[in-house]
Amino acid sequence: MPSRLRALPLIALLAAAAACDDTPKVDPKDRAEGLYIKGTSEYLQGNFDQALLSFNEMKQYAPKDPRLPAAVGEVYLSMGKYTEAIAEFQAALEIDPKRSTTWSRIGFIQVQLGKDEDAQSSLRKALALYPNDFNALEQLGELHLKRGEKDEAIRHFVLASQTSPDTLKPPLLMRGVEVLLQDKRNAEAFALLQKAASQGVRAPEVLTALGDEQVRAGKLDEAAGSYREAATKSPRDPALWELVGEIYASQGKSADALSAFRESLRVKDRAIVHVAIARLHLAREDRKAAEEELELALGTVSGSDLRELTELSDLLVTFGRKPDALRILAALSSEPEMAQDVDLQLRTARLARELKDAEMVKTVCARVTGKDGGGAVACP
Repeated sequence: MPSRLRALPLIALLAAAAACDDTPKVDPKDRAEGLYIKGTSEYLQGNFDQALLSFNEMKQYAPKDPRLPAAVGEVYLSMGKYTEAIAEFQAALEIDPKRSTTWSRIGFIQVQLGKDEDAQSSLRKALALYPNDFNALEQLGELHLKRGEKDEAIRHFVLASQTSPDTLKPPLLMRGVEVLLQDKRNAEAFALLQKAASQGVRAPEVLTALGDEQVRAGKLDEAAGSYREAATKSPRDPALWELVGEIYASQGKSADALSAFRESLRVKDRAIVHVAIARLHLAREDRKAAEEELELALGTVSGSDLRELTELSDLLVTFGRKPDALRILAALSSEPEMAQDVDLQLRTARLARELKDAEMVKTVCARVTGKDGGGAVACP
């Protein structure tokens, strides 16, 4: 076959291969959609700078996409760039003035910028469009609280809790409860917590607050149940099982108390719980077991917990180890942040006097009689 004829099929094959290598053209609409999805994903992952780059690139393909201003506004808001964010949300309003979330976001930013009157107007517009906007309800609650309008603040926090997703109900409810407790309106807080718990809001913080109010009302069995449920839902908090144990111990239910204290130790080995167990053993007249718990307490003491150290020093006194107790109290009372704790200083002074440590008595008394930053209090 002549060489010219053999070359023709080869040329045809190369032309076909070149045609296969042509990059297919991407539709601008599809490209914009891909960048929107990419930007949203980066935003949700906290990659805010990358999200902005994706959204800015998207503008090249779909500059009039109505989703863009709000999306960019959300990124700026998460970055704390309020001026840039509010400009984007205002642009979003020009596209869709009836989107409640946009009004809610603007109201939130205005609160952060101290523009309370403008914020209230924006938030009320959000609620007029969508009464269940829990973000707007929460922000209105904060505005009312700032003005000292506590009842309105509580009402809005409760409404926000009722209309929010399940995961956000507890913290929003607790904002209202905190206002009531700060105002010493415990009965109202108790009623609010009971109602919320009966409606299924049974997060650890709600149950713990409910348990506290049940204790205050003398409903110890109910309080133990609330703390127990809170403990099972908060497996890393040893204090909740400790509270259960303390209630049972106060009721003379030593076996139940011991079981609860053991559960607390499973979460974290703490001196304060060993002290509590030692006292249970002492009540049973099992001094050997109590001494074992005392040694465990001494081995796990943190050295920074006031209650733990004072309880441990009391137990040492019970066992006749007063010099050891004084060493703990002396070290604790000498801490600068403890200088104004009059009860601690007097406790230390009394034990020092009992042990005839005149120098310690003089040092401690100087703190509580005004010579070392304390108040004018009579020292033993």
